[in-house]
Amino acid sequence: MSGLFVTWFQRNFSNPQAVGLGVALVFGFAFVLLLGDILNPLFVAIVFAYLLEWVVSTLSNKGCPRSLAVMLVFTGFIALLLTTVFVFIPLIWRQISALLNDVPRMFVQGQEKLLQLLKEYPGFITETQIHELTTSIASDFGSVGQAVLSASFSSLLSVMALLIYLFLVPLLVFFLMKDKKIIVNWSLQWLPNDRMMVDRVWLEVNDQIGNYVRGKVAEILIVGVATYVAFIILGLNYALLLSVLVGFSVLIPYIGAAVVTIPVALIGYFQWGLDTPLWTMLIAHGVIQALDGNILVPILFSEAVNLHPVAIICAVLLFGGIWGFWGIFFAIPLATLVKAVISAVQDSADGDLIVEVE
Repeated sequence: MSGLFVTWFQRNFSNPQAVGLGVALVFGFAFVLLLGDILNPLFVAIVFAYLLEWVVSTLSNKGCPRSLAVMLVFTGFIALLLTTVFVFIPLIWRQISALLNDVPRMFVQGQEKLLQLLKEYPGFITETQIHELTTSIASDFGSVGQAVLSASFSSLLSVMALLIYLFLVPLLVFFLMKDKKIIVNWSLQWLPNDRMMVDRVWLEVNDQIGNYVRGKVAEILIVGVATYVAFIILGLNYALLLSVLVGFSVLIPYIGAAVVTIPVALIGYFQWGLDTPLWTMLIAHGVIQALDGNILVPILFSEAVNLHPVAIICAVLLFGGIWGFWGIFFAIPLATLVKAVISAVQDSADGDLIVEVE
C-alpha cells in the first residue's frame, strides 16, 4: 500500500512546478483562513472590483481612457451604493419591523388553527401536544426577540465600524480598479519565475471568478425583481422583504431555494389561509425558481454548470463550514479551482501541460 502511495506521489508531485503550485495553494488558503475576518472589507472590495472591471474593460476597449472609465464606473457605483443605503435599506427595515409587530397575531392565528385541528382529528393530536408546541414556539420567539433587541443595542456600538466599512470598501474598490496592473505585478514578484502550472490554474480560475461574480449578481437581481413583481401583483404582504430573501437565496445552490420557500409559504398562509391566492402565489414562486434553475443558471454559468450537483453541494458545505459566507459565495469558483488543480497536476504528470499567457 505504501509503495502505491509513493509511486502515485512521485508521479504527480516530482515536478517542481507541482510543488510550487502546492505551496502557493497552502499559503493562499492559510492566509484567507487566518486573516479572513480582519480582511473582510478587502474581500468585499475585490468582489465589487471583479463586478465593475467588466464595465471598465468594455469602455476601455471602445477607446475610453482607462482612468476616465474608472472614474465614470466608480461614480455610478457610489450613486448606486448611496441609493441602496438611504432608500432601499430603510424600506426593508420598515418591513422587518412591521413583520415583527405582526408575529403575535400570527402566533394567535396559528394556535387557533391547531385547536381547530384538534377538533377535526381528535386522535391525530392531543391538547397536551398542542400546549407543548405553542409553549416551545413562544419560547423560541422570545429568544428571537431578545436576540433582535441585543443586536439593536450592539449595533449602536458598531455604527463606527459600519461607517469605516462604508468608507473603506469604496476606497479599496477605486484603487483596485485604478491600480490593477500595479497590484498584479507586485503580487507576481513573490512567485517563482518558472510557474507555468500556477499560471494555468490562475488564468482558468480568474476567468471563472469574474464570470461567476457578474453572473451571480445578475441572478440575484433578476430573481429578486421577478419575485417582487409577482408578489406585488398578487398582493402578498412584505413583498420587498421576501423578494430580497428569495434573491439572496440563490447564493446557496439548491438548498437556498428550498429554505426560503418556508417563510414565503408561512406568510402567504397567515395572510390567505388555504385559499386560492396562496396556491397561486406558491405556483408563481415555483415557476420563478424553475426558470432560474433550468434557464437562467445555464445561461449565466455555462462553465460552472459542468460541475455535478453533488460536487456543488459538497463545495457549499465544505467551504461554507470553513469560511462562512465567503465560502458559500465562492463555493463554485473554489470547486472549479480544485478541478483546475487536479487537471493541471494530471497533465503535468502526463507531460501535456501547455499554458498560453497573454
